[in-house]
Amino acid sequence: MKVLVIGSGGREHAIAWKLSQSKKVGKVYCAPGNGGIAAIAECVDIAPDNLQALGDFAREKGIDVTFVGPEAPLVAGIAEHFKARGLRVFGPDSRCARFEGSKIFSKNFMKDHGLPTSAFGAFDTFDAAAAYIKSVDYPLVVKADGLAAGKGVIVCDTREEALAAARQMFTEKAFGSAGERIVVERRLYGKEVSLIAFCDGESLLPLPLAQDHKRVFDHDKGPNTGGMGAYAPVPF
Repeated sequence: MKVLVIGSGGREHAIAWKLSQSKKVGKVYCAPGNGGIAAIAECVDIAPDNLQALGDFAREKGIDVTFVGPEAPLVAGIAEHFKARGLRVFGPDSRCARFEGSKIFSKNFMKDHGLPTSAFGAFDTFDAAAAYIKSVDYPLVVKADGLAAGKGVIVCDTREEALAAARQMFTEKAFGSAGERIVVERRLYGKEVSLIAFCDGESLLPLPLAQDHKRVFDHDKGPNTGGMGAYAPVPF
């Protein structure tokens, strides 16, 4: 079986590494890949957002299944694009990927369907966000609405930090178009885990609980990244 992995990070390295160990997999490609991935798979110079070129490559090479790592191509509709061309792809369609692509959409969905979520406000101007920040008396988290490579969340200890974070997104355009709208939500404390499950539209297959460490420095210090490392199962 020939497999294509889309992406260039540690996540894609782990996927390609595991696939390369399977007796059912004869060839692993990765687009675009990285130096580490090149040791276990053939890297192809195609950007993850070039859906047409990726589809052309998959068809040309007779790829049996494509694994999509990054969120952006999923939000852009790569699953629909591949399926329309008769290509097998592992990943949600753009409708489902919207939960990852828009934090405002996700928060409103949870609110509308009675799912527990922290108190929040959604804003498209700095003045409106600042008024909300000044109106509450608890620590906050400020989040860019769109995709920002995992860096668009700023955890704040003080009101001043929250105002600075909102200003960074609206005025300084730190996250580009991803920060044109933001979520300001109550900061929650405790241990965080990720529960991921596979779904075929009818049934769910949950995976072991995982923990993703996003802060750039040890002991949960510094700004968020796309993820410094994750592991499963969790030790608690």
